[in-house]
Amino acid sequence: MLASGVAGYGDELRHVVNLNRIGAVVTKTLTLRPHEGNAPPRLVEVPSGLINSIGLANMGCRAFVSQRLGRLSNLRAKIVVSVGGFTVGEYARVVAALDDAGGFDAFEVNISCPNIGSGGVNFGSVPANAARVVKTVRSNTSRPLFVKLTPNVSDIGAVARACACEGADALTVGNTFRAMVVDLHSRRPVLGATTGGLSGPAIKAICLAKVWEVVSAVKTPVIACGGISSARDALEYIVVGATAFQVGSACFRDFRTPQLILDGISRFCERNNLRSLTDLTGTLEQAGT
Repeated sequence: MLASGVAGYGDELRHVVNLNRIGAVVTKTLTLRPHEGNAPPRLVEVPSGLINSIGLANMGCRAFVSQRLGRLSNLRAKIVVSVGGFTVGEYARVVAALDDAGGFDAFEVNISCPNIGSGGVNFGSVPANAARVVKTVRSNTSRPLFVKLTPNVSDIGAVARACACEGADALTVGNTFRAMVVDLHSRRPVLGATTGGLSGPAIKAICLAKVWEVVSAVKTPVIACGGISSARDALEYIVVGATAFQVGSACFRDFRTPQLILDGISRFCERNNLRSLTDLTGTLEQAGT
């Protein structure tokens, strides 16, 4: 899959990436109303990664339905719409508005949004808050429901269990890590919002452990996301138990990355006489066994 935001509202990369070879495309996160996002600068490159501070900038769910959704009908890839909100009620209203429109295949609920009713703490940071969001969204749609977890927690397994109990069909693990860069000359933050989210190769080993934690905690399918830039990266996630994976920041370095990863996986399966990736899924052997 292409991770949320990489292809904008779903088809922005159609001229440089063969979207028909990809299993699914996740749109950028949509909120109830248009949202301007954070002040610029919003993006800064760092060693082995990228820090973004987009701040959920988007046109709003209704404009997406009227202006962009119809353009996705020609794609063979499944369309997963990412949704966000600043209250539990907003999540429900976004999902209800989009669900009525149709023309896509699943929702990915971004619970990394700040909960303005709880002092700005992300919904995904507290299991009970995450559960409330998933329960409310689940009651408003029968479509497949993916929940994107934040890795910025001490016990991601507890959040995963809370989401699974309320009806999540899959869990995307995970989002970015909070990070910042300072300009030594001005002694000011480089990003307009001071901090942002670190993605890219720098977070891969951490996210791999987070995926393993979630796989160990729940039976719900896990979609890996974090620092995948090669077939080897993707395959490591599959070995620890992920059933699918998303590619994000690597596409900004080389738009061919999704195809190169798929080609590399095919070669690996051929060399190792694997009929499909399911033969590799969850085959991690524990240390000491």
